[in-house]
Amino acid sequence: MGLEAKPVTVPHPYWPRDLELQHYIPNDRPMWQILAFLFSVSGAILALTWLAVGWWNRKHAPFGMWRTLAVCWFMICGFIHGVIEGWFALYHTEIPGDQSFLSQLWKEYAKGDSRYIIGDNFTVCMETVTTLFWGPLSLWTVLAFLWRHPHRFLLQLTVSLGQLYGDILYFYTEYRDGFTHSEMGHPIYFWFYFVFMNGLWIVIPGLLILDAWKHLSDSQRVMDANKSKRH
Repeated sequence: MGLEAKPVTVPHPYWPRDLELQHYIPNDRPMWQILAFLFSVSGAILALTWLAVGWWNRKHAPFGMWRTLAVCWFMICGFIHGVIEGWFALYHTEIPGDQSFLSQLWKEYAKGDSRYIIGDNFTVCMETVTTLFWGPLSLWTVLAFLWRHPHRFLLQLTVSLGQLYGDILYFYTEYRDGFTHSEMGHPIYFWFYFVFMNGLWIVIPGLLILDAWKHLSDSQRVMDANKSKRH
Protein backbone atom coordinates (compact mmCIF):
# COMPACT_ATOMS: atom_id res chain seq x y z
CA MET A 1 0.00 0.00 0.00
CA GLY A 2 1.59 3.28 -1.17
CA LEU A 3 1.98 6.30 1.03
CA GLU A 4 0.03 9.37 -0.04
CA ALA A 5 1.99 12.60 -0.13
CA LYS A 6 0.51 15.25 2.13
CA PRO A 7 0.70 18.93 1.17
CA VAL A 8 3.28 20.80 3.22
CA THR A 9 1.86 23.54 5.42
CA VAL A 10 4.29 26.43 5.76
CA PRO A 11 4.49 28.32 9.10
CA HIS A 12 2.90 31.76 8.88
CA PRO A 13 2.07 34.79 11.10
CA TYR A 14 -1.69 34.83 10.42
CA TRP A 15 -4.76 34.18 12.53
CA PRO A 16 -6.35 31.83 13.39
CA ARG A 17 -3.08 30.08 14.14
CA ASP A 18 -4.31 26.75 12.73
CA LEU A 19 -4.91 28.35 9.32
CA GLU A 20 -3.40 26.19 6.57
CA LEU A 21 -1.58 28.01 3.77
CA GLN A 22 0.05 25.45 1.51
CA HIS A 23 1.67 27.81 -1.00
CA TYR A 24 2.60 30.66 1.32
CA ILE A 25 6.02 32.32 0.94
CA PRO A 26 7.06 34.79 3.69
CA ASN A 27 7.83 38.37 2.70
CA ASP A 28 11.45 39.23 2.02
CA ARG A 29 10.79 42.96 2.54
CA PRO A 30 10.58 44.44 6.06
CA MET A 31 7.40 46.04 7.35
CA TRP A 32 8.91 49.55 7.46
CA GLN A 33 9.77 49.40 3.76
CA ILE A 34 6.24 48.40 2.77
CA LEU A 35 4.61 51.04 4.96
CA ALA A 36 7.09 53.68 3.80
CA PHE A 37 6.07 52.99 0.20
CA LEU A 38 2.36 53.20 0.95
CA PHE A 39 2.51 56.42 2.94
CA SER A 40 5.13 58.14 0.79
CA VAL A 41 3.17 57.51 -2.41
CA SER A 42 -0.07 58.62 -0.73
CA GLY A 43 1.69 61.72 0.61
CA ALA A 44 3.13 62.51 -2.82
CA ILE A 45 -0.31 62.21 -4.40
CA LEU A 46 -1.76 64.51 -1.75
CA ALA A 47 1.01 67.09 -2.27
CA LEU A 48 0.82 67.00 -6.07
CA THR A 49 -2.96 67.26 -6.03
CA TRP A 50 -2.78 70.17 -3.58
CA LEU A 51 -0.33 71.98 -5.88
CA ALA A 52 -2.41 71.19 -8.98
CA VAL A 53 -5.58 72.53 -7.34
CA GLY A 54 -3.69 75.66 -6.27
CA TRP A 55 -2.53 76.20 -9.85
CA TRP A 56 -6.07 75.60 -11.12
CA ASN A 57 -7.46 78.11 -8.62
CA ARG A 58 -5.40 80.88 -10.24
CA LYS A 59 -7.59 80.61 -13.33
CA HIS A 60 -10.92 79.83 -11.67
CA ALA A 61 -12.85 80.60 -8.51
CA PRO A 62 -10.61 79.31 -5.69
CA PHE A 63 -11.48 76.40 -3.43
CA GLY A 64 -11.27 76.75 0.32
CA MET A 65 -8.83 74.63 2.30
CA TRP A 66 -11.40 71.97 3.23
CA ARG A 67 -12.65 71.61 -0.34
CA THR A 68 -9.06 71.25 -1.54
CA LEU A 69 -8.46 68.53 1.07
CA ALA A 70 -11.63 66.76 -0.09
CA VAL A 71 -10.36 66.78 -3.69
CA CYS A 72 -7.01 65.40 -2.47
CA TRP A 73 -8.88 62.67 -0.58
CA PHE A 74 -10.71 61.52 -3.70
CA MET A 75 -7.45 61.47 -5.67
CA ILE A 76 -5.82 59.26 -3.01
CA CYS A 77 -8.93 57.05 -3.06
CA GLY A 78 -8.57 56.70 -6.81
CA PHE A 79 -5.01 55.42 -6.33
CA ILE A 80 -5.81 53.07 -3.44
CA HIS A 81 -9.02 51.68 -4.93
CA GLY A 82 -7.71 51.40 -8.46
CA VAL A 83 -4.12 50.26 -7.95
CA ILE A 84 -3.68 48.66 -4.53
CA GLU A 85 -7.13 47.13 -4.12
CA GLY A 86 -7.22 46.45 -7.85
CA TRP A 87 -4.13 44.28 -7.41
CA PHE A 88 -5.90 42.23 -4.75
CA ALA A 89 -9.04 41.89 -6.87
CA LEU A 90 -6.98 40.55 -9.79
CA TYR A 91 -4.38 38.43 -8.03
CA HIS A 92 -5.95 37.34 -4.72
CA THR A 93 -5.37 33.66 -5.55
CA GLU A 94 -1.66 34.23 -6.20
CA ILE A 95 -0.80 36.65 -3.38
CA PRO A 96 0.20 34.04 -0.70
CA GLY A 97 3.04 32.71 -2.87
CA ASP A 98 3.89 35.84 -4.85
CA GLN A 99 6.81 38.12 -4.02
CA SER A 100 5.95 41.17 -6.13
CA PHE A 101 5.81 44.37 -4.10
CA LEU A 102 2.02 44.81 -4.00
CA SER A 103 1.52 41.15 -3.09
CA GLN A 104 3.93 41.61 -0.20
CA LEU A 105 1.99 44.71 0.81
CA TRP A 106 -1.17 42.60 1.04
CA LYS A 107 0.63 39.81 2.91
CA GLU A 108 1.77 42.42 5.43
CA TYR A 109 -1.72 43.89 5.78
CA ALA A 110 -3.21 40.39 6.15
CA LYS A 111 -1.50 40.15 9.55
CA GLY A 112 -4.33 42.43 10.64
CA ASP A 113 -7.01 40.60 8.62
CA SER A 114 -6.18 37.15 7.28
CA ARG A 115 -9.23 37.20 5.02
CA TYR A 116 -6.89 38.83 2.52
CA ILE A 117 -4.50 35.89 2.52
CA ILE A 118 -7.17 33.20 2.14
CA GLY A 119 -9.22 34.98 -0.55
CA ASP A 120 -12.38 35.20 1.56
CA ASN A 121 -15.47 35.45 -0.71
CA PHE A 122 -16.86 38.63 0.85
CA THR A 123 -13.49 40.37 0.76
CA VAL A 124 -12.86 39.47 -2.88
CA CYS A 125 -16.34 40.63 -3.93
CA MET A 126 -16.11 43.86 -1.92
CA GLU A 127 -12.67 44.75 -3.25
CA THR A 128 -13.70 43.96 -6.83
CA VAL A 129 -16.71 46.27 -6.59
CA THR A 130 -14.51 48.93 -4.97
CA THR A 131 -11.98 48.67 -7.80
CA LEU A 132 -14.52 48.73 -10.62
CA PHE A 133 -16.78 51.47 -9.25
CA TRP A 134 -15.34 53.59 -6.45
CA GLY A 135 -11.88 53.88 -8.01
CA PRO A 136 -12.97 55.41 -11.33
CA LEU A 137 -15.78 57.40 -9.69
CA SER A 138 -13.29 58.89 -7.20
CA LEU A 139 -11.23 60.24 -10.10
CA TRP A 140 -14.38 61.46 -11.83
CA THR A 141 -15.28 63.31 -8.64
CA VAL A 142 -11.90 65.08 -8.71
CA LEU A 143 -12.48 66.22 -12.29
CA ALA A 144 -16.06 67.22 -11.54
CA PHE A 145 -14.91 69.57 -8.78
CA LEU A 146 -12.12 71.04 -10.86
CA TRP A 147 -14.49 71.69 -13.77
CA ARG A 148 -17.34 72.79 -11.45
CA HIS A 149 -19.74 70.28 -12.95
CA PRO A 150 -23.29 70.49 -11.52
CA HIS A 151 -23.18 66.81 -10.54
CA ARG A 152 -20.04 67.12 -8.39
CA PHE A 153 -21.82 66.85 -5.04
CA LEU A 154 -23.96 63.99 -6.31
CA LEU A 155 -20.75 62.14 -7.17
CA GLN A 156 -19.31 62.98 -3.74
CA LEU A 157 -22.45 61.61 -2.09
CA THR A 158 -22.50 58.45 -4.23
CA VAL A 159 -18.84 57.54 -3.75
CA SER A 160 -18.89 58.33 -0.02
CA LEU A 161 -22.05 56.28 0.55
CA GLY A 162 -20.49 53.34 -1.30
CA GLN A 163 -17.30 53.58 0.75
CA LEU A 164 -19.18 53.88 4.03
CA TYR A 165 -21.52 50.98 3.23
CA GLY A 166 -18.64 48.71 2.20
CA ASP A 167 -16.63 49.56 5.30
CA ILE A 168 -19.55 48.94 7.63
CA LEU A 169 -20.03 45.51 6.05
CA TYR A 170 -16.29 44.91 6.30
CA PHE A 171 -16.25 45.54 10.05
CA TYR A 172 -19.60 43.88 10.72
CA THR A 173 -18.75 40.61 8.94
CA GLU A 174 -15.54 40.36 10.96
CA TYR A 175 -17.49 41.11 14.15
CA ARG A 176 -19.90 38.29 13.24
CA ASP A 177 -16.86 36.00 12.84
CA GLY A 178 -15.70 36.95 16.34
CA PHE A 179 -12.61 38.88 15.17
CA THR A 180 -10.89 35.56 14.45
CA HIS A 181 -8.76 36.81 11.55
CA SER A 182 -6.40 38.98 13.60
CA GLU A 183 -4.60 38.98 16.92
CA MET A 184 -7.21 40.82 18.97
CA GLY A 185 -5.73 43.89 20.65
CA HIS A 186 -2.35 43.85 18.88
CA PRO A 187 -1.21 47.52 18.70
CA ILE A 188 -0.05 47.36 15.08
CA TYR A 189 -1.92 44.54 13.38
CA PHE A 190 -5.32 44.97 15.04
CA TRP A 191 -5.52 48.60 16.12
CA PHE A 192 -3.48 50.24 13.36
CA TYR A 193 -3.95 47.98 10.32
CA PHE A 194 -7.47 46.73 10.94
CA VAL A 195 -9.19 49.46 12.99
CA PHE A 196 -7.43 52.75 12.20
CA MET A 197 -6.64 52.33 8.51
CA ASN A 198 -10.16 51.11 7.75
CA GLY A 199 -11.77 53.52 10.21
CA LEU A 200 -10.66 56.39 7.96
CA TRP A 201 -13.23 55.16 5.44
CA ILE A 202 -15.92 55.49 8.10
CA VAL A 203 -15.07 58.96 9.40
CA ILE A 204 -14.10 60.83 6.22
CA PRO A 205 -16.91 59.52 3.97
CA GLY A 206 -19.34 60.23 6.81
CA LEU A 207 -18.26 63.87 6.90
CA LEU A 208 -18.39 64.12 3.10
CA ILE A 209 -21.91 62.66 3.06
CA LEU A 210 -23.06 65.39 5.44
CA ASP A 211 -21.29 68.00 3.32
CA ALA A 212 -22.91 66.77 0.09
CA TRP A 213 -26.29 66.54 1.84
CA LYS A 214 -26.03 70.19 2.88
CA HIS A 215 -25.06 71.45 -0.58
CA LEU A 216 -27.70 69.40 -2.40
CA SER A 217 -30.37 70.47 0.09
CA ASP A 218 -29.39 74.13 -0.30
CA SER A 219 -29.58 73.82 -4.09
CA GLN A 220 -33.02 72.23 -3.93
CA ARG A 221 -34.17 74.93 -1.50
CA VAL A 222 -33.11 77.63 -3.97
CA MET A 223 -34.86 75.88 -6.84
CA ASP A 224 -38.06 75.53 -4.81
CA ALA A 225 -37.92 79.23 -3.88
CA ASN A 226 -37.45 80.25 -7.53
CA LYS A 227 -40.42 78.12 -8.58
CA SER A 228 -42.58 79.74 -5.92
CA LYS A 229 -41.63 83.21 -7.16
CA ARG A 230 -42.66 82.32 -10.71
CA HIS A 231 -46.14 81.37 -9.52
